[in-house]
Amino acid sequence: MALRLLAEVSPQDLLVALAELHSHVLGYVKSMALKCAVDLGIPDAMHRRGGAATLTDIATDAAVHPAKVADLRRLMELLSTTGMFTVTNGEGTGADDSGAVVCKLTTACRFLVGSLNLSPMVPFLVSPPVVSSFFSMCDWLRSEPAVTGSLFEQAHGCSQWEMASSDATLNRILNDSMVADSKLFLEVIILDKGRVFRGLSSLIDVGGGHGAATQVIATAFPRIKCTVLDLPHVIGQDVTGDGNVNFVAGNMFESIPPANAVLLKNILHDWGDEDCIKILQRCKEAIPARNAGGKVIIIDMVIGSAQGNRKIGEMEASQNMFMMCINGMERRELR
Repeated sequence: MALRLLAEVSPQDLLVALAELHSHVLGYVKSMALKCAVDLGIPDAMHRRGGAATLTDIATDAAVHPAKVADLRRLMELLSTTGMFTVTNGEGTGADDSGAVVCKLTTACRFLVGSLNLSPMVPFLVSPPVVSSFFSMCDWLRSEPAVTGSLFEQAHGCSQWEMASSDATLNRILNDSMVADSKLFLEVIILDKGRVFRGLSSLIDVGGGHGAATQVIATAFPRIKCTVLDLPHVIGQDVTGDGNVNFVAGNMFESIPPANAVLLKNILHDWGDEDCIKILQRCKEAIPARNAGGKVIIIDMVIGSAQGNRKIGEMEASQNMFMMCINGMERRELR
């Protein structure tokens, strides 16, 4: 088979195919490199310098050992191939490791800097409990669903939510990730689809964590009385109401406090169809009838929005695969 392939495919096409294979096998290196850059504070350091910095400046700001500046360059060059940075030779200088190499933030990397950024998502998505779950994928696919539960449960013997309730570090990075995601995307949604919140007098943010999304809504629509509903260990004793935002400890499968509207942001994709039906039933009980202004606001990814864009299609497929970790799923639009 290999000899036939060599005869039928051009050397250049073979090289590209081999590169594609290696890119898949070593894909985890890209994730770990990005986590390293975020942990070192490299995007923030470059942002403080106006979005560009020499390799020497980056090494100084990130406290990289002087003997490992060349290794830092390897890190930056890898992340330049993935679209996170650009790496070029300084004008009129050579491309050595003495500071002549200039690195710049790309549009993608600017999502990791500034007051609204997604950098807290990186430590969670590339954390050992999450990543190690996927080592059990083969066994999970061959096992009875009732026996193994989620991929995370197969690997760790408990659900992600159960581990977070007893592991302070996981709970913190999970909540920080949710806060970052909520603050950025609610700002965008309010700018583009803010009319959905107009006319409401009260809103329950189900599974709203520490209230980042709710606070964005309360600031934009101060007449709405906003309440966050989440599990007791998520809200905790250190989270208190702030102005128009209150917090209630509870379980969305049992009951949801009454309000004009219920917000489900990145909630339904965590659960299978049967559990989603239960959640929506509790939502229906909490709100007035539709003709009385009751509404459920659902914010989730809809698979199929790529419209031929390979990068978006790959992101959708990767996100859907990731949700397998907790027995969740991204869903397609019903037509």
